[in-house]
Amino acid sequence: MFWEWISQIKYWVYSMDINGVSIEKFNIQAQAMYERLAGLYESASVKLLPELLPQAYKELGSASEILHLAIEELHQQNEELVQTRNLIEAERQRYADLFEFAPDGYLVTDALGVIQEANHRAAQLLNVPQQSLVGKLIVSFIAAEDRRYFRCELTTLFQCDQVKELTLRLQQNKGKYFDTAISVAVVRDRENEPLALRWLIRKAKNCQLTETLTNNEHDLCENRSIHKYSKGEIISLNWQTIWYVCQGVVKLSTLCETGEELLVGMAGVGMIFGFGMTSLQTYQATALSDVELVSIAQAELESSLSLNIALLPKINQRLRQAESFLVISGMRRVQDRFYYLLQLLKQEIGEPVASGMRLSVRLTHEDLASACCTTRVTVTRLVGKLQKQGKITFDAKKHLIIKDILSTTHH
Repeated sequence: MFWEWISQIKYWVYSMDINGVSIEKFNIQAQAMYERLAGLYESASVKLLPELLPQAYKELGSASEILHLAIEELHQQNEELVQTRNLIEAERQRYADLFEFAPDGYLVTDALGVIQEANHRAAQLLNVPQQSLVGKLIVSFIAAEDRRYFRCELTTLFQCDQVKELTLRLQQNKGKYFDTAISVAVVRDRENEPLALRWLIRKAKNCQLTETLTNNEHDLCENRSIHKYSKGEIISLNWQTIWYVCQGVVKLSTLCETGEELLVGMAGVGMIFGFGMTSLQTYQATALSDVELVSIAQAELESSLSLNIALLPKINQRLRQAESFLVISGMRRVQDRFYYLLQLLKQEIGEPVASGMRLSVRLTHEDLASACCTTRVTVTRLVGKLQKQGKITFDAKKHLIIKDILSTTHH
C-alpha cells in the first residue's frame, strides 16, 4: 500500500500542468499533499521494515523537491504577469489621459457615425454632458445645410485610407452654431471593412465672426411663436412672410397642366420656404410629418443684415435642391429619374441605419411618381424590382431604406 501511495504522488507531480494551475489552487493541493506525506511518515515508522525507510524517504524527498520547484516557478510566473499587467494598465491610462485631456475635440464613432467615445473637449464644444454623447449620431450636430455635403464626403472616405479634412458648421445642443475644421480617419478590421471612425474637431479661426452673425439663427426658434402642423396638413402661405423649419419635413409641390401634383422640393430642419422664394403661380406646402415652424416677416429681412447673412446659406441650399429636381425632370429614362431621385432623397432626408440610409419620412408611391414625372404604377414596378434585387427595403413603419450599393446600379 505504501508504494502505491508513493507512485500516485510522483505521478501527480510529474504530470501536472504548471501553466494551467492557479497559485491558490496549487497551494491547496500542495498542502493536502504535505498532510498526506505526514500521515505516510507516521504509518511508515510503524508498519515498514527499517531497511525500507531510507528508500521511502528518498522517494518522498524527491517528490517534495519537485513540488517546491513548481511552486517557485508559479510564483515567478505570477510576478511576471503582475508586472506585465501593471505596464499595460499604465500604458492604457497614459493614452486614456491623452484622449481625455486633448486640447481638441476627439470622437470615436462606428461606421454609421454613432458616437462610442468622446473626450472632455468634444463634450464642451457640443455643449452636451460627456456620457450623454455616447449613442448619439454625429450628423445630428451638423448644421442642416451641411449634411448633404457631409454624407457625400463620408461615402468617399470609405473608399480610401487617407485622413480626410472637412470644413463643417456644427450646432451645439440647443445652442449656437460654430465653424469647425474636422479630420476624420477610418479604422478597418482584418477583412479591410470599415470598423470605426476617428474624428478630431477644432474650431475654425473665423469661428468668432461666424458665431456673431449666426447666433440669431438659434433665436429664430427660441424667441418666436411656434406654429405646429400635423402630418398631411396644408401649410398656409403668404407673400409677407417666409417659414423656417424647426422640426419635421415639408413637401413643396405645384400642379402641372394635367392637374397632377408635381413635387418640386422638400424643406427639412433648418431650411426655409415661402411664396417669396418661388415664381410658380401654384405653390403648395404640405407637412410630411408633424412639423414646427416659425414665420419671418419680409419687413424684418429688409431691415436686418445679420438675419440675411444667417439665412443666405439656407437660400443656397434650396437653390441647389431645386437644380437637382430639374436634373431629374430632364432625364429621358424613367429608371434613371427614379434612381437619381432616391439618391437625392437619401442626401436630403436620409438617416443612417445598419442596413443603409432610412428616409426620415414616409413617402407614398404617388409622391415618388410626381417627383420623377411618371405614374404610380411605374414607381410600384421599379420599387418591386429594387426590392427583389436587395437594393432597397422598408422598415416596420414603411419607411424606405436605401442601400449604399444603389449608387452604382444606374451607371
